[in-house]
Amino acid sequence: MPTEIHRSDVLVIGSGLAGLYFALELAERGTVTVLTKTVPESSNTQWAQGGISAVFDGDDSVASHVEDTLRVGAGLCDPKMVEHAVEMAPALVERLAKTYGVRFDRVDDGAFALGREGGHSHRRVVHHLDTTGAEIVRGLLEAASRHPNIRILPHQMVVDLLSWSKVDGSRGCFGAYSLDVPTGVVHGHVARVTLLATGGAGKIYRYTSNPDVATADGVAMAYRIGATVGNLEFMQFHPTCLFHPGAKSFLVSEAVRGEGGILRRRDGTGLMDGRHPMGSLAPRDVVAREIDAELKRTGEPCVFLDVTHLDPAFITQRFPAIHSRCLELGIDMRTQPIPVVPAAHYMCGGVKVDTAGRTDIPGLLAAGEVTLSGMHGACRLASNSLLEAVVLAAGAAEIGTEFGREPPSVVADWNEGDAVDSDEAVMVSANWEEVRALMWNFVGIVRSNKRLERARRRIELIREEIREYYLRFRVTRDLLELRNISLAGQLVIECARRRPESRGLHFNLDYPDMDPALAHDTLLHKRDGVSP
Repeated sequence: MPTEIHRSDVLVIGSGLAGLYFALELAERGTVTVLTKTVPESSNTQWAQGGISAVFDGDDSVASHVEDTLRVGAGLCDPKMVEHAVEMAPALVERLAKTYGVRFDRVDDGAFALGREGGHSHRRVVHHLDTTGAEIVRGLLEAASRHPNIRILPHQMVVDLLSWSKVDGSRGCFGAYSLDVPTGVVHGHVARVTLLATGGAGKIYRYTSNPDVATADGVAMAYRIGATVGNLEFMQFHPTCLFHPGAKSFLVSEAVRGEGGILRRRDGTGLMDGRHPMGSLAPRDVVAREIDAELKRTGEPCVFLDVTHLDPAFITQRFPAIHSRCLELGIDMRTQPIPVVPAAHYMCGGVKVDTAGRTDIPGLLAAGEVTLSGMHGACRLASNSLLEAVVLAAGAAEIGTEFGREPPSVVADWNEGDAVDSDEAVMVSANWEEVRALMWNFVGIVRSNKRLERARRRIELIREEIREYYLRFRVTRDLLELRNISLAGQLVIECARRRPESRGLHFNLDYPDMDPALAHDTLLHKRDGVSP
C-alpha cells in the first residue's frame, strides 16, 4: 500500500517547551507540523516542577549565574554557550510571559517571584507554584492551537528520520516516518527542516522521574542517520523522588530544599552535614551519590526530606501539588519527613549542536534535553534545563528554514517487507525490563569497569535479538521504543567506557579522581562507534 506523504515547511518532533516555542516562532514564515508521541501535553516539560533560571534580582548577576553553571558542570561546559544562554534568559522569560501568556508567580510589586535551588548562589528560579512546566506547556499549547499555520498530530511514534547521502559525502535530513499508533499505519512527513525536540532518556533506567515517553528516541534516530552524539555517560539522577509504592515516578522538586528542606537519615541526623559546604543544597551529583552510599551502607530503603520546621501555611502555598500528592499517599509533609530516593532524571549529553541548534546533518536541528549544546557539561545546574530548551529553540527559529534545503519530490514508500503481526510480544516486554535493569544495576549512579563490561556484553546480545524481531514483525510503539532505549543504552555504556575518570555525574570506582587530560566531550559517530 502506498505510504501517505504529508508535506509542510517545517517538521517538529516533540511537543514540550523546545518544540512548541520553535513552532510558534516559525509559524509566521511557513506551515509547521508537530508530531507528538501521545497527547501534546505529555512531555518532560509538563513534569518540570522547579522553574527556569534567569537573572532578575538586583543582587544577582550574569557573571554569577555563569560561574555557578560552570562550577557545577565540572570543567565540561562550553563557556560561550553558557554565557549566551544566561544573557538571553531574562528576555526569553519575559517573552514567555508577555507573548505566550505563561503565568509565572510574582510578588506584590509585579516582579517575578524567585526561588533558589541546588548549586545556585542566588535566588534566580522563575516559577509557577511547583508546576512550572505544566504552566509553560499550557500557555504555549493554547497559542499553538490558535495558530492557523500549526498542525499538531497526536499519537505519532516516529520510526526513523528521512535522510539522503551521496558518494561525494553530502547528506541531509528531510523529515520522518511516523507510526500512527491507533491505526498501525506508517506515514511520511516531509519538510525543508526538521527539529528534534524529543526530550530525554529516563526510561532507559528502572527507576526514573520521567514520564513514559522519555525513551531516548531523538538520540537513537539522529545517531542512525549519522549525526554526532556525545557525553551520554552524564545521566543526572535526581536525589529526591518520592519513595512510596503508589508514587510511581513522582518528583519532589529541588525547590523544596531551596526553601530550607533538610535531608535526614531515619534517626533524624542530617545526611549532608559535613559533606558539602552547601549542605542539602549541594549539586545533584554530590547529593545523589551521598544518598546512594548511605542506602548501600545501611540497607535502608530511603532517606528523608524534612520541611516540618517550615511554616505549614508556606508549605501548602509554595508546594501545593507536592503537598497534595503526598497527602494522597498518607504523608503530611507539614508534620512528617518525606521518604525519598534518587532516580534517573536528566540526560546531560545528546545530539551535538551549536548555539542555534544545528546538528552536523543539514536540515536537522535539535533543541532541549535531546541535545549536547555545552550548556550542562558533566552535571546540570538546577533549572537550567528549561532555559537551555528555550534558548536553543529561539536560536533554531532565527535560522529557521535557511538551514534546510528543498526536499525531494518523490519519497520512498515505507517498506515493511514480509513483516507480520507479532505473536511473541512477551519478548518485547522481557527485553524492556532487562535493558532497564542492567542499566540501573551496572551503569547507574556509581559504575566500575567490571560493571560496564558486563553491561556492554549483555546489551549487545539484547540488541541482536531486537534486530531480528524488528525485521520479522510489524512495528508497534513498544517495539520502536525498545529499539531506541537499547541503542541509547549501548551509547551510554560506550561513552562511560571511554571516560576513565570520575567527573560530575560519571563516577567510576576504578578511577575515583578527575583527570585534567579528559576535560573534553566524549563524542560518538556510527562510522567509528556503536553499530546503529
